[in-house]
Amino acid sequence: MKADVVVGIQWGDEGKGRFVDAMAGRYDIIARFGGGDNAGHTIVVGDRKLALRIVPSGVLQPGPDLFIGGGTVVSLEGFVKEVEMLAGLDVDVRRIKISDRAHVVFPYHAMQDNLNEAARGAAALGTTGRGIGPAYTDKTARKGITFADLRDGSFIEKLRANIAAHVRWSAETAKALEKTLPIEPAARSGGAEPPRHRIVVHAAVTDPIEEIDKFLPRVLPHVVDGVDYLHGALETGKRLLIEGAQGSLLDLGYGTYPYVTSSHTIAGGACIGLGIGPTQIGTVTGIAKAYCTRVGAGPFPSELHDELGGRLRERGAEFGTVTGRPRRCGWFDAVAARYAARINGLTSAVITKLDVLSGLERVGVVTGYRLDGEAVGFVAVADPRLELEIRWFEGWEAEITGCRKIAELPPAAAAYVAYLETALGVAIDAVSVGPERDQLALR
Repeated sequence: MKADVVVGIQWGDEGKGRFVDAMAGRYDIIARFGGGDNAGHTIVVGDRKLALRIVPSGVLQPGPDLFIGGGTVVSLEGFVKEVEMLAGLDVDVRRIKISDRAHVVFPYHAMQDNLNEAARGAAALGTTGRGIGPAYTDKTARKGITFADLRDGSFIEKLRANIAAHVRWSAETAKALEKTLPIEPAARSGGAEPPRHRIVVHAAVTDPIEEIDKFLPRVLPHVVDGVDYLHGALETGKRLLIEGAQGSLLDLGYGTYPYVTSSHTIAGGACIGLGIGPTQIGTVTGIAKAYCTRVGAGPFPSELHDELGGRLRERGAEFGTVTGRPRRCGWFDAVAARYAARINGLTSAVITKLDVLSGLERVGVVTGYRLDGEAVGFVAVADPRLELEIRWFEGWEAEITGCRKIAELPPAAAAYVAYLETALGVAIDAVSVGPERDQLALR
């Protein structure tokens, strides 16, 4: 049995969670392969609106197991809080499993994350400040602590060395920064201003040893041998749906570096993050909004800085699931989308939030980039001299929230979807026309 993959093909927040939720009933396991609790997925079913940070998005379907893979980094406190929240909603949390290869995010990682951002000043990346980047740095430097370490108790000496190094570095960094940076925190607004960070240095916020003692009994029952678990499932014919976090254009290697996340978010990252081979991948579905958004700093060629951008933000409820920060909004970027389709090897696509565009007189799509009059590809995305080619499409007044087939869309909306399909180079299997699980217009 082959595994199917769902990834975002923009800068995150494409609606992967609601699509995975809609599909999860067809699968035995939903697996998350990378990232940490900096990635929020929102699911709406009737009166329920659920914001998930680390547990895969199949929680509201009663059947599948929910697997957090070895490529992730997980906060003990964050995981326990999310599990307790789900238990309070009568979710069978015994279905939630963590690979023993996943790495632990400690409070000192979050402290270092915020100090790193403060040190960057105007060049701040706009991280969530939850310690994800520093945790991946420790992993790469071979200083990380895995859930297997927690299980066998072989982590204390390494942890104490890590604490000493982090606290020493943080104290030195904070002392240098206090002379040049404001102390009061301020939220980023539309990517225009870098965040300011309160400079706090004390025993890494809480004592990690104390935190482990507190949370370990509630975490260890969920820890499994991740490789044995997944391969055993595939070999016995179980159906696996792999859920990506964030978006392809935030990939550490192929995104808008350095304004990227700390993990691989493209479909190839699923193999690394779960320990499965490329021959075990079946379909790869790319999720994209009918327009584009981005949180934090970094290049965003199609961004709208006017009233129309604000309209998309308000109507699309474009505020971060984890941070609440307003998202930057712009037209669909077909150059970036085609690039993402290639690096993921998409077999199909899904377009979300088409209903947000209803009522506009016209809708734009970025169809080309030019530098000094010459056509260029996505590689030039950060060049300040970049000029855009925009194609305009007729808007539609009709509400489309009741459509359940793409053929039922108004002619102008159908023509827009048809063009996106051509731009992506793969079939669009579904279009979301509202936030509810059943508000999908299918081919």
